[in-house]
Amino acid sequence: MIELRTPREIEEMRPAGRFVAETLQAVREAAKPGVNLLELDELAHRRIKERGAESCYIDYHPSFGASPFGKVICTSVNDAVLHGLPHDYALADGDLLTLDFAVAVEGWVSDSALSFVVGESPSPERAEADAKLIRTTEVALAAGIEAAQPGKKVGDISAAIAAVAREAGYAINTDFGGHGVGRTMHGDPHVPNDGRAGRGFPLRPGLVIAIEPWFLETTDEIYTDDDGWTLRSADGSRGAHSEHTIAITEDGPIVFTARD
Repeated sequence: MIELRTPREIEEMRPAGRFVAETLQAVREAAKPGVNLLELDELAHRRIKERGAESCYIDYHPSFGASPFGKVICTSVNDAVLHGLPHDYALADGDLLTLDFAVAVEGWVSDSALSFVVGESPSPERAEADAKLIRTTEVALAAGIEAAQPGKKVGDISAAIAAVAREAGYAINTDFGGHGVGRTMHGDPHVPNDGRAGRGFPLRPGLVIAIEPWFLETTDEIYTDDDGWTLRSADGSRGAHSEHTIAITEDGPIVFTARD
């Protein structure tokens, strides 16, 4: 069921967005060469506890997950692009790390993700390729948000994202994409990263969604790691992912998870 939020409810959702944005920034700053992924998860867990928030991940067990997730942040490294389960791994110079984080604050959820390179890249070529991949997800996210205007359709968001990806030369996987957000992390409507403009659910004031373009360097095929969660590229190429939670209003989109 798709629910539209009142102006008052939209205001009540802002604190969750701010907390998610601030936590992602704090974890990013802590993600240095030699730091373990489990340390990053512990940092996020500590911030959740201090804020009195509730993790959307730790008990999350959808049909595609092998078991409850058990951690509070997704940490996807290099050829991993989504649902990266934190494990005993020390970050190295040049790792491409994606952080994805969702919590509920006072009952309202926000969800956001970002990708970046840890430390220094091993070569100028690798640095250029990573920068292009990451930047493409960010530009696609901005295009999707710009298309999220009242009176438009979900397909307009999807088409805007896809146009950026194709111009950059990346294939598009539509198995996982954006989604409705509210009292739970995942709801309707689905917001795929490819689609036809003018098609799909109408974007009405009060609709709250997460928009999340993610691309792989040289494929659109993924597989699930032995941990039962982490999604990796089929050919070992790197992935990047950018995501914001937004609200559609009569005056245009509000980005709850904007980072300074």
